[in-house]
Amino acid sequence: MWLRVSAIFLGAFLLFQVEPILAKQIHPWFGGSAAVWTICLVFFQTGLLAGYLYAHWAATHLRPRTLGLVHAALLGLSLLSLPVIPSAAWKPGDGEDPALRIAVLLVATAGLPYFLLATTSPLMQVWHWRECARSLPYKLYAVANFASLCALLAYPFLIEPNIATRRQAWLWSVAYAGYVALAGAAAWRSRRHAALADCRDATTRWSERLTWLTLAAVPSMLLMAATNFLTQTIASVPFLWLVPLSLYLVSFVLCFGWERAYSAGLYVRLLPPALVAMAWFLWQPRLSGRHWAAIAVDSLGLFVCSMFSHGELARRKPEPGRLTSFYAWVAGGGALGGLVVAVAAPLIFPGDFELPAALTAAGLTALLLLGGRGWALAAVGVVVTAFLALTTVHYAQSFLSGAQVAVRDFYGSLRVMEFPSARQGETIRMLVHGGVDHGRQFLSPELRRLPTTYYGLESGIGLILGHLEGSAARIGVIGLGTGTLATYGRPRDSVRFYELNPKVIELAHRYFYFLADSRAAVEIVAGDGRLSLEREAAQEFDVLAVDAFAAGAIPVHLLSLEAFAVYLRHLKAGGVLALNITSGGLNLAPVVARAAEALGCHGLVVHHLGTPEEETCASTWALLAREPGRLSHDALLRAGTPLPANPRVRLWTDDYSNLLAVLK
Repeated sequence: MWLRVSAIFLGAFLLFQVEPILAKQIHPWFGGSAAVWTICLVFFQTGLLAGYLYAHWAATHLRPRTLGLVHAALLGLSLLSLPVIPSAAWKPGDGEDPALRIAVLLVATAGLPYFLLATTSPLMQVWHWRECARSLPYKLYAVANFASLCALLAYPFLIEPNIATRRQAWLWSVAYAGYVALAGAAAWRSRRHAALADCRDATTRWSERLTWLTLAAVPSMLLMAATNFLTQTIASVPFLWLVPLSLYLVSFVLCFGWERAYSAGLYVRLLPPALVAMAWFLWQPRLSGRHWAAIAVDSLGLFVCSMFSHGELARRKPEPGRLTSFYAWVAGGGALGGLVVAVAAPLIFPGDFELPAALTAAGLTALLLLGGRGWALAAVGVVVTAFLALTTVHYAQSFLSGAQVAVRDFYGSLRVMEFPSARQGETIRMLVHGGVDHGRQFLSPELRRLPTTYYGLESGIGLILGHLEGSAARIGVIGLGTGTLATYGRPRDSVRFYELNPKVIELAHRYFYFLADSRAAVEIVAGDGRLSLEREAAQEFDVLAVDAFAAGAIPVHLLSLEAFAVYLRHLKAGGVLALNITSGGLNLAPVVARAAEALGCHGLVVHHLGTPEEETCASTWALLAREPGRLSHDALLRAGTPLPANPRVRLWTDDYSNLLAVLK
């Protein structure tokens, strides 16, 4: 018993740990996009399904002795995959499909170990049931989910702040070897078991299987949709993704570990108001501006929906002889929900419409399940589902209202919007990535060359570019946006942009005038800025601006010591490095200060409040130079302050970063 419990706990813990460890290693290679995490999540959900399908096939088609030997052999073979450190040969080239490359990379690096970890819970439960026929194995599923929750919380608060990424991979590999010993011993021991009952599920009706699939798919879809909505549209709060995922796992632990935790009567009554409350926030944009209220409503709504779905799953779980089939359908539902949000939605929807669509799916599922329990409940279900469907239509119309164009790709949704300016009689055109302003421009010919948003004349970058010396400066910019910084270009200057997203390049050319109106020679390099600079010869920039924010995400891979070394290689001896470190939740200035100290640079921080009439917003720029005289002109000395040191903040490298230490 304890051998199997130990194997389940360690296996589930490692299963959840390998996801962030691998994702963090490859994140910088693919531009730091949030979509990298989504593709990783879909891969791991699919891997989980593959493991559950193998467990079901093996339990139903192999004799206990054969299964034990085959599984022990696979466990031994998987040790050849260690350590789980991806080769640099997997770094992408220009123009490649990142989604396909990420998937192949993950298969090559950790495919077999992850696959075998995914088989742990169902196989251990089968072996437990065969040895202890009178002991129901489903509580072991709660153990697995509890271990997953422990792993989820341990990574950002214990492991990431204290252990470098490469060492994490080595420690994980050592722990995996320990898991192989436990699981191998359990597999070897299972050879002596007699199959007490047939594990085939020929008696399971298709309606029952589809119910399992749907009840697992809906909360999975709602989890990913709510997480995307909260982190990209409502608030870019560090670790915010932990809240919905933790609640999702807690619902599994409660429903399968403690029978009394789920009361059908209670959650059937709570589900309609929970779904309506989440939808109401989509109807009322002014309510979405109340960030913490939106976070609370969406998190509680997800928890209620997860408790209802997983509680109904637990009520419908079959006898132990069909448990592998049950788990395979549950895993299939989880993978299906993830694929709908991560793959299908970007192909179908021009905007981020997954949350209202997921709410409608949840309402329809509840209606189909509960409609036969009385006319009153059916009437409530019809009304709620109709309201949720209307919410989807209304939200899509509101999202697209005022948009000149709306497109979506691997890197997120983009809209070009027009609206009246704070300056009387003027109109503004804006590029929006998810819910984040990526640049705006006045449309009148008299004002359209005026730099706006984070790049105003009194911002940190404005004070540098507005006081360029010499007649022919070279300016580099990581992150294109609308191309606002091109407006600072003078005749004989050159401005070289680096932009990851091809759609951004297309929209900047088609709908904004900064690039066309610039007096400088403008060129754009497609691809990740850091990777492009690593491949290029020294560019001898007078100024290099780093401004690559992806829908509010923190570009950790652009703030490491190795990244700063690349930047300095491309600067002239008297050049200036400017970094946009504007963030509502994080104080990144100490990170820059550590890198400046390590590389012998002088630095300033420039805060600017912005002016509504000029369409400039609050910004924080960190300015670095190897020659202190480059940061000593009067305007900079008046506006800037020295880079602040913080003893709690260690030097960030490609192998180490700690967001906890820089929380505001």
